[in-house]
Amino acid sequence: MLRHLLAVLAIIMLVLPASAPAQEAEIDRSATGGAQTLDDILRRQNQQPVDDSFRSDNIGGDAATVPELGPLGGASDSDLWRAVRYGKADITVSTRNQTGKILVQDGGMWWLEFRQGPLVKYGSWLLLGTIVLLAVFYLLRGRVRVEGGMSGRTITRFKFVERMAHWLLAGSFILLGLTGLLSLLGRMFIAPFLGREVNATLLLASKFIHNNVAWAFILGLVMVFVMWVWHNIPNRLDLTWFRHAGGIIGKSHPPAKKFNAGQKIVFWSVILLGGSISLSGLSLLFPFELPLFAKTFGILNDIGLPGWLGMDPLPVRISPQEEMQYAQLWHAIVAFGLMAVIIGHIYIGTLGMEGAFDAMKDGEVDEAWAHQHHSIWLEEEKTRAAGAATPAE
Repeated sequence: MLRHLLAVLAIIMLVLPASAPAQEAEIDRSATGGAQTLDDILRRQNQQPVDDSFRSDNIGGDAATVPELGPLGGASDSDLWRAVRYGKADITVSTRNQTGKILVQDGGMWWLEFRQGPLVKYGSWLLLGTIVLLAVFYLLRGRVRVEGGMSGRTITRFKFVERMAHWLLAGSFILLGLTGLLSLLGRMFIAPFLGREVNATLLLASKFIHNNVAWAFILGLVMVFVMWVWHNIPNRLDLTWFRHAGGIIGKSHPPAKKFNAGQKIVFWSVILLGGSISLSGLSLLFPFELPLFAKTFGILNDIGLPGWLGMDPLPVRISPQEEMQYAQLWHAIVAFGLMAVIIGHIYIGTLGMEGAFDAMKDGEVDEAWAHQHHSIWLEEEKTRAAGAATPAE
């Protein structure tokens, strides 16, 4: 009889697990007073789901239910911030913008790590590498001289309004670049050596200059575009200029109009990269008012660009805080690229080419320089001047 009873119990034990799924055992949190346990931590590390209700629902109560807290109103600091994190806190804000109610956003660590790591590392190497390459090039090539020397006769290359727009754009960009680098690198490279107070003072000054000089940069960008865009449309002469490397490497100087192919590259780099920097900068100046990336990512996904690059689809559900993080990173990345271009432009316009700086100093250039680098433009200007000097019949 006993043997038959044990056989029946064995069959029941075998059948029950197959017929009814085993229920996940509830984690015992009595030892931690309701807080998370080692089991919670291990499940999270193993990427297993964790029931956070023991935290999200534990946000305190009123003073009557928790009298020992007294004037705190039944909610301790940990209860309060837990409620804030899970969006359950009763928060009153003075702004109508709903993003103002988000006090704690813990999804930005990727942004902080990228900002302090790859952005600083590769951005710094880009600028330093550009300077080193230009120094090596100067040692190998030397300065591009005017063959046969200067003629002593000058011709007007840029009018006052053109030079004003150029220097407005150039001066504001230099200030923006320096203050941007201080804001990005100050905590890592200034505070440890000069102290936090010095770094804080520099950051406050940088923020004020950066936010206000940005408007001068945008104005200069618009002025330069309007005045010079028609002179920077690509044409067949640019192909000849590229074949001869602009005369910088060899001795042959190809003909060019007011702007050669190299200057056109700088122009469109400034317009496109500077325009992108300005747009992302406006998004940062007016937080949460000008989201740029969610819609852009959606368009790129529709085109199929991530798939072409072997990437997963880009995120289209982006919080307002993440929009600002993307805008800051894009702003800095594009700024690093434009700074590298401008360093090369400054080299050519000063140390790299004889007579080039005169064009932006007082607007007058030597005719021998103009004939060597912009021969077609020189002939057009002489023809125009001769026509204006000839009295009408």
